Amino acid sequence: MTNARNIRLYERRGAYIPRIAAVHDLCGYGKCSLGVAIPVLSAAGCDVCPVPTSLFSAHTKFPTWHMHDTTDMLTPYLDAWREEGIELDAVYSGFLGAPEQVGAIQRLYQEHPGALRIVDPVMGDGGQRYPTYTPELCAAMGDLVDGADVLTPNLTEASILTGIEYAGQDVDDTYVNELLDALLGMGAKHVVLKGIVHGDGLIRNVVTGQGVERSEVASELLPYMLHGTGDLYASALLAAIMAGRDLYAAVEFAGTLVRDAMRVTRAQPDYEVRGVSFETVLGEVTQLLA
Repeated sequence: MTNARNIRLYERRGAYIPRIAAVHDLCGYGKCSLGVAIPVLSAAGCDVCPVPTSLFSAHTKFPTWHMHDTTDMLTPYLDAWREEGIELDAVYSGFLGAPEQVGAIQRLYQEHPGALRIVDPVMGDGGQRYPTYTPELCAAMGDLVDGADVLTPNLTEASILTGIEYAGQDVDDTYVNELLDALLGMGAKHVVLKGIVHGDGLIRNVVTGQGVERSEVASELLPYMLHGTGDLYASALLAAIMAGRDLYAAVEFAGTLVRDAMRVTRAQPDYEVRGVSFETVLGEVTQLLA
């Protein structure tokens, strides 16, 4: 068995700036999705190429929001990319607006077979699906598990993907291993299972992979929840990977950055709904390249 500290998924070479297709929604107010991915990955010296899966006036924790589904534009959008001969080093997917959008991601995989596949299966939290996620969309998301270089579900999303009943956040090793074995059995190459809490002031994420021993990475659990922390976590994880960090170090870095950003957010007005405030901790991301 290989240790996650020995897994490097990307080797940074000289002054080359890697290109990442970020397949996420764009939210006008309330920091999440592309509003997080673009600055975080840019701070890590990456060229972020957005593929917007939907447009939101505000994220769905607000009582009033408008969503525009961009499914119809994705085919001509990617046709234009193909004609331009765009090259990609990674495809990073998150929130999707419709089941058909899975096909757009799979197209990117086919046209860029050497690109890393980072899948953040944004579907729900706390045992509940997000309001725009239908059973059909959740089922389609399962198609992205097979071949994912890194899959980053929380416990709710892992439950939805595997069909294993959600058991809360305070779960034992037997349950965690059942989820991980199921996700690896679905074809994921590496999995970071997020959000295990035992009431001791820590939040735990478990990283494993095919032929990779399971490692737990713990960080301080802050006593409040914020919208967008999952997007920040996955973006920070990918930022560290693209900077050449090993998988364990990338998981560790992502947890630390989210914690630091949450502390900043707590001092902001309406912090519980406005989204995670990561702006003043972007210096931690740029240090990945030091």
